[in-house]
Amino acid sequence: KKKDAKKDSKKAAVEKSEESLDTTADSSLTVLTDLQSDSVSKETQPIPEAPPDKEPEVEEPPVQPPPPMHEEPVLAQVIVKSYEGEQVDEFYEGEGFICFEGGNAYKGLFSEGRMNGEGTYTWADGVKYEGTFVKNVPMHNGRYTWNDGSVYEGSIKDGLRHGYGVFRSGTHPISYIGSWCNGKRHGKGYISYDQEQTSWYSGDWVNNVREGWGFRRYRSGNTYDGQWKKNLRHGHGKMVWLTDNQEYEGQWECGIQHGSGMHTWFLKRMEMSQYSLRNEYVGDFVKGERHGHGTFLYADGAMYSGDWVHNKKHGKGIFVFKNGHSFEGEFVNDQPVECPARQEFAEKAKNLRATSPRRHPGTSEQLNKTNFTYALGKISILGSDIDLDLSPLLALFPEEDREEEKQQVELAVLRHISKLRKAYYFYSTLGYAPSPDDGTYALTMLQFWRFLKDCNFHLSSKTLADMDRLLREICYFKNFSGHKPPKDIHDPSDILLFRTFVSYLVHLAFHIYHEEYKDEVPHLQKCFLEMMSRNVLPSACCVQGILYSGEKLTSFAMNYYEKCREIYEDFCRPRPIPPFDSTVKLRQFLWMLDDFKLLSEQLTAPRVLGIFVKVGASLPAIHGVNLELEMVFLEFFEALLECALLYVTEDMILKKEAQDDQKRSSLEIKELSKEASTVSLTEHPPPQ
Repeated sequence: KKKDAKKDSKKAAVEKSEESLDTTADSSLTVLTDLQSDSVSKETQPIPEAPPDKEPEVEEPPVQPPPPMHEEPVLAQVIVKSYEGEQVDEFYEGEGFICFEGGNAYKGLFSEGRMNGEGTYTWADGVKYEGTFVKNVPMHNGRYTWNDGSVYEGSIKDGLRHGYGVFRSGTHPISYIGSWCNGKRHGKGYISYDQEQTSWYSGDWVNNVREGWGFRRYRSGNTYDGQWKKNLRHGHGKMVWLTDNQEYEGQWECGIQHGSGMHTWFLKRMEMSQYSLRNEYVGDFVKGERHGHGTFLYADGAMYSGDWVHNKKHGKGIFVFKNGHSFEGEFVNDQPVECPARQEFAEKAKNLRATSPRRHPGTSEQLNKTNFTYALGKISILGSDIDLDLSPLLALFPEEDREEEKQQVELAVLRHISKLRKAYYFYSTLGYAPSPDDGTYALTMLQFWRFLKDCNFHLSSKTLADMDRLLREICYFKNFSGHKPPKDIHDPSDILLFRTFVSYLVHLAFHIYHEEYKDEVPHLQKCFLEMMSRNVLPSACCVQGILYSGEKLTSFAMNYYEKCREIYEDFCRPRPIPPFDSTVKLRQFLWMLDDFKLLSEQLTAPRVLGIFVKVGASLPAIHGVNLELEMVFLEFFEALLECALLYVTEDMILKKEAQDDQKRSSLEIKELSKEASTVSLTEHPPPQ
């Protein structure tokens, strides 16, 4: 009886082993099914304003039919067919190999009659587990291999994938790397849906579905970065449609834009534009449509702010034309109820209508608000790429007048925005060869000085050096908010973005013309319009001065740019008053010429004074030239070029050419002599 009891105990242990593995195999085999039938949502189509995404793969790889489930024999049919290995007191102990009726087999370590330690269990249909067993249960680390080539390798708990592990499908280019919990993807993980890894997701998982925060890249190159729920975009996130040059950032619900957000349609960058043009909407969305309150900024400078219904302007709103004129009133079905006098509005409404092929019923559901601000008074009508920095100027006005002053000067800028962009592009390309790919140029201070000279800003009471100090107050004003001030406020290589260029012009307009309009409002607008009519519109893009007078001369002169700048900085002297910047005065320029022995019969001191007037460093005056005036580098550089034209006479050029010819002849004679010597040695080798 005791012997029979031991046999029963041994058989029970083996049966328990089969029961555990039966459950393990069943749950583990579902991993391929889960991955293949993963509910993958469609790639969200961009809302109208550009053609819909027409790429062939706008969704994940199609769901494949799951493989057949493996059925294990019931315990009553499990019978040990054979065993080879060690035994202790008739218990399987140590290393052994056991075969069961039905074809299942185990090879590995045993302890007290149970599978315990490292081993390999193979089902009759070919599914195999290799790894650690603890009392007949796969635990810790192991590897499952299915007969179709699919593999899981990683952490195991109670026969289930649990912890960190890697799964690779044998029939589809799908792989998952990350956390598992009770046989399901759970926690942080990365899944790739194709062999090239162009379609993938990295982020949070909950019970085999994308939920939480994650980044999704589609095969088209389009991406989504944000929150997910039940495999759908849900919450806050940003979608970028590279195929359609669009992006949306804001609230999502069940995979669709819903709530507050910002949608941008990028257009091809046009000539004379530093930035890509864009249409931009900031406001409410309902089921993928503009619905509620929002602001639409058009690429040509126009703007609408007000109510929307199903992608159309509908309700109260204000439309601002690109020339600064505006219409405020009621809109119905994308059209104003009362048409303004200008026919321009009808054309605008026709050309810039934003409609959608999708139609959804209205909703009274309260939208989920985010920190997007879209009220008319909060968004610049100039667009997101032109955020004028007028803080130092607005601080000079009473607080109750600041908003009105800001809006009115922005309308004035909007009226002339195309002219300003043209001037910016024109001057930013000075000194550069035309770009075959319509490259982007940025304006330097050297080019900005040339613009100011051409537009006669220096004929006011301020020199270019004074204007530099005045304009850089913006940077010092910013410094109180953590921005660093520039090291050299007269640096000719500093870059000015278009918004900075426009901001500087508004500042200059105020400081030059504010006395003329001190009793008129809106004050900033009056000053700006006066500057445009007197300075910019009549003279911009008509280049004066020697530096940019010809392509060849400019190219030649720029070869000496760095050296001349070193000389300029060497002769700079700091001012004794804030901001203690360093400049060269006219007097120091004369001393420099004298130190270099350049003053001559041709280049006399009076002629140098005439050069100062010619380059604009000094104004013509009855009582002579004020030698205490400062020069920025442009004036210094152009004055040097003008001096060179006087100093270097035609006789000097001929003499230099003769010297060069003589040197060239001498070198040619030496080369011929050397060649003759080589030939002589070759024909008459030395005696051996």
